[in-house]
Amino acid sequence: MKNKLEQLAGLTTEWRTMTYNWRDHALYALSVGADGSEPQYTYEKDMQAIPTFGVTPYWGTVNVTPKLPRPTSIPVMLEEKLQPEKSYVNLDYEFLYHKPIQPVKGTFVYRDELTDLFDRGEGRGMAVRSEVKVFDEGGTLLCTNRCTTLFPTLGGYGGQPMARRESRIPDREPDLVCPDSIGKAQNLLYRLTGDTNLVHVDDEVARSRGLDGPFVHDLCAFGYVCRLAIRALFPGQPEKLTRMYAAMKTVLYPDTPVALHLWKLAPGQAAFRLVNQTTGKAILDKGELEWDEARG
Repeated sequence: MKNKLEQLAGLTTEWRTMTYNWRDHALYALSVGADGSEPQYTYEKDMQAIPTFGVTPYWGTVNVTPKLPRPTSIPVMLEEKLQPEKSYVNLDYEFLYHKPIQPVKGTFVYRDELTDLFDRGEGRGMAVRSEVKVFDEGGTLLCTNRCTTLFPTLGGYGGQPMARRESRIPDREPDLVCPDSIGKAQNLLYRLTGDTNLVHVDDEVARSRGLDGPFVHDLCAFGYVCRLAIRALFPGQPEKLTRMYAAMKTVLYPDTPVALHLWKLAPGQAAFRLVNQTTGKAILDKGELEWDEARG
């Protein structure tokens, strides 16, 4: 098993392109909770891009060449190759924002590359980290996406261990609390941005995986955090964002009240947690957010 897994190092998808225009940006903004109070994200006049629009290539199937009927990424490719007994789950996500994305129209050029394999031990699974660097047509690096995915039944093969990541959230009340709500059709809206994984729309598929029904995409919650944090920390200046990180903790279902808890750590740095207001449980945890006040 170890040799078989080690041979996967450097695995990549093919290069792809994703074209977009202002309608795609507006749809993404609506899918992560924007409304009439934030016209800069939904109206093409003086439009601004929510930075996490740059995550859409990771699971993208819309406006993508070559055309894809279902999302294809490193985790999907590994599931097909290794055929684990249980489905994979996302552990965390990191987003680096290098250059502001042009909102009116453009093209992304990208591919997914396996960068690390971690053995969490017998009964604890194997974690896979992959990276998607997103360029514009001219070759300028716009953003970098890094995702860690757990295959629960593939651990204990003697591979590289995975280091524990400590939380930067202080042991005190948050400095800011930003309430919001996940709509009844939020999973359906976000699905239109390109992540057409059936667990987010098909009740039978979702329940076959032990869930209560179709659930909201992890990266939809990630986008909610981005939008809310910008409004709270550097309103009207999304281009200042440089980095976001979060651990995925609990499943988020449609029609759920949420709240973003923010802790200010230092100039240009904050920690966060996205909380389900009904259960009090963290949806996204160990959150880290960074921005550059000089940008813009």
